[in-house]
Amino acid sequence: MREAARKAVRRSRIAVVAAVAASIAGVGAQQPPRFGERVEVARLIVDARVLDDRGNPIAGLTADDFKVSIDGKVARVETATWVGGHDTVVDPEMSRSASSGTADRAAGIGRLIVFLFQKDLEPSRIVGLMRILLQSRHLLETLTSDDRIAILSFDSHLKIWTDFTNDRERLDRVLAHGVLFEQPPAVAASSMPSLVARLAPESGRRTYRIERALELIGEALEPLPGSKSLVLIGHGFGRFTRDGVTMENDYDPARHALVTSRTSVFSLDVTNADYHSLEAGLQLVSHQTGGFYARTHIFPDAAMRRLAGALAGYYVLFVEKPESQRSVHSVKTELTRRKGSVLTTSDISER
Repeated sequence: MREAARKAVRRSRIAVVAAVAASIAGVGAQQPPRFGERVEVARLIVDARVLDDRGNPIAGLTADDFKVSIDGKVARVETATWVGGHDTVVDPEMSRSASSGTADRAAGIGRLIVFLFQKDLEPSRIVGLMRILLQSRHLLETLTSDDRIAILSFDSHLKIWTDFTNDRERLDRVLAHGVLFEQPPAVAASSMPSLVARLAPESGRRTYRIERALELIGEALEPLPGSKSLVLIGHGFGRFTRDGVTMENDYDPARHALVTSRTSVFSLDVTNADYHSLEAGLQLVSHQTGGFYARTHIFPDAAMRRLAGALAGYYVLFVEKPESQRSVHSVKTELTRRKGSVLTTSDISER
């Protein structure tokens, strides 16, 4: 009996060892887990308007024609996509990320342009304002059926004359007579795109500083697709002191709202002077948002021709972002193989 018991224990041990061995063999037969390496490259969108020395837009550029520096470091430009009156794409090899560039132009929505007239009846300003109002009417002839224009004015407060519309007759009436001689009518929000949907006339009536008006306009434009244009026709802003012109505290929020909404400001100075102190505000906001500043008391046709060229379209550049902990990045954009001036914002905020 004892011998039988010993044999039974031995058989049991052999069975356990065999089971463990089989288990180990089974594990070894399984395929080891595979790990794929995936690198996410952060990108920034840079809007660039490119003009020749006559103020005409330069079309047909590709990514290789641009050099972009972010925070002082050269960054690779992945794609360059032209967005203009006819949606011409100049870089046919759109990368995966560049699909957002085409989203800049939703179906049936072309260029979005806001005209803001800074109204002042002072003799050195009113003549120039009347001149540019007339010139602006000619600019309407360059619109396509997909483009939309909104008209606002500022004197003692912000006034809204039209929401975004492509009704040329209505726009022409406002420019020809309304801004100078009338009070704005009741303005209802149009179908998308709409400025008034986020900037009600009641808010305008409570806006007594042009810096605050610029901030509200930027905030209202932020959700709308693509790059927007704000044509600021006026005499300037800022505060003149013994140390020069300084910006009021509400300027920085205005600049931030405009940059975040991808809104470029094109400032046309109507003052009848070769120089005046308040032009500093117009120059600063245009430089920081990717627009330009121009005096109009001499050669107003040249200023309007350059404006028409800048409004014709822009390039959407998808740029690799260098490693950085900053939330606001300085930007410098140049041409590499062509001659021309490049208009871009001086900094970009990550959203």
